Amino acid sequence: MLRRFIAKLRGKIAPAEKSPSQGAGHVAPKPPYRGPAPRGHVPNPPAKGPAPARPAREDHRPRRDDRPQPGAHSAHGSSGSPGSRPAHGSQGSHSSQPSHSAHSSRDPQRSAHGRPGPERRPRPPRDDFEHPRSEPVKPAIPVDVPKMNTAFSALGLSDALAFAVQEMGYVDPTPIQTQAIPVVLAGGDVIGSAQTGTGKTAAFALPIIQRLGTHGALRVLILEPTRELALQVEEAFQKFARFTDLRVTIVYGGVGYGKQVEDLRRGMDILAATPGRLLDHLEQRNCSLAKVDILVLDEVDRMLDMGFLPDVKRIVQQCPAERQTLFFTATLPPEIERLASWALRNPTKVEIGRMSSPAETIAHAFYPVVASQKFELLQLLMERTEYKSVLIFCRTRMGADRIASRLQTGGHSVGVLHSDRSQRERVEALDGFKSGKFEILVATDIAARGLDIAGVSHVINYDVPENAEDYVHRIGRTGRAKNSGDAFTLVTEADVRDARSIERFIGASIERKKIEGFPYIYSALFDEKSLAEATPKTTSRLHRGGGARR
Repeated sequence: MLRRFIAKLRGKIAPAEKSPSQGAGHVAPKPPYRGPAPRGHVPNPPAKGPAPARPAREDHRPRRDDRPQPGAHSAHGSSGSPGSRPAHGSQGSHSSQPSHSAHSSRDPQRSAHGRPGPERRPRPPRDDFEHPRSEPVKPAIPVDVPKMNTAFSALGLSDALAFAVQEMGYVDPTPIQTQAIPVVLAGGDVIGSAQTGTGKTAAFALPIIQRLGTHGALRVLILEPTRELALQVEEAFQKFARFTDLRVTIVYGGVGYGKQVEDLRRGMDILAATPGRLLDHLEQRNCSLAKVDILVLDEVDRMLDMGFLPDVKRIVQQCPAERQTLFFTATLPPEIERLASWALRNPTKVEIGRMSSPAETIAHAFYPVVASQKFELLQLLMERTEYKSVLIFCRTRMGADRIASRLQTGGHSVGVLHSDRSQRERVEALDGFKSGKFEILVATDIAARGLDIAGVSHVINYDVPENAEDYVHRIGRTGRAKNSGDAFTLVTEADVRDARSIERFIGASIERKKIEGFPYIYSALFDEKSLAEATPKTTSRLHRGGGARR
């Protein structure tokens, strides 16, 4: 009996059998016998405090917090105990071995929130780009301005302005400058409308500088729809005012605030801005519009296209009611006239030329082709064309990147300009195209308005614009300053109605051309009867989408 009792006690106090997590060859050591336990004794009493962690089994799915963190060792390679939870945020050498848990083997890549997803790209380095110009425009040594007797001084401009214009190489004012400058000098509101490339910027910049006179408070605000246009207008003001003591600066998005805040607090006379960044500065009280005497809304139709009308109204409401307001735009749709009735007082209309027609210096044609052959036709057009610089327009940002990549593969030097590029990349692409570093610039409609790029010999619409007005603006990048230019537009089956809308807008038919030797795939594009029956597509300016992200 005593032997049976002792054996039963030994069975109670003996160590538990090996757990499934222990290896097949593991043998637990037998504890020494200490004699029979006293009555009432409970062997192995639970310790006070939190229960020990359950050993992990290989077939156990880890909870969310148990999942391997980036850079942490797996359970098999860690220095901690098997099945222990890795410390949150711990770092270590990244193991390329796959996890042995069933969960990890099915889903090796996970986002920071534990959901399946692609591997996160590293954050790009900070870009401190703020302005493309690093050197001052004004001469370091004051210049003695001579007495001027030019066509510009005859319009009432000062000798300093007429001398600056002459130094820039201009001799005679354009028609819109001849008509607008006297009105602006007299202090009246103006709605200026003219074909692209006719000198609208100088038409309002020169008389504004004349009216300001000398340095004072912030008295002039010019709103532009895009960064490129704002930079271009600011540069023009800097050059026109180089022989005066007026200060000019710019605020626009996509860059840091440092230089902009510094300039605004130092005191400026003229401010060129895009609406969004200007509202940021106003909310942060970096500047005030309380003393603005002259407000310029440039490329107003483009602002409406991009959805800036609410922002523009907020900015206008912060300007004094007693001010001079100038509208300068390439087109004058009814929506602009309604906005003008709210913001302007008895404006003088200055309209030069037929706004919906391309310049007479541009030869343009349609090239029908099926969609699958567009790039091949583009290549052949460029092979058979003697060009100096080519501006290619695409409808989307992804399309622009794709076409640029294929052209680069073919050995062309190509720049890319669209809203997904950083401001540094956009400036480098535009400057490289102007300087000749890039023979081709592939862009969306962000480059269609107002940009003054000298020497563009050809414009190619790889994608037909959805709106007929944009066609006139796009091809207007060539044939500027009385130079001749050519414009080609590739038209697919999906573009027939857009092509008819363009012809209806400009009031003339556009010649369809075919290139000899190209292996065309037959399509209804080449059926004149089908083309004649195509209905033009009409699009309201207030229902245009995607403009702000082009």
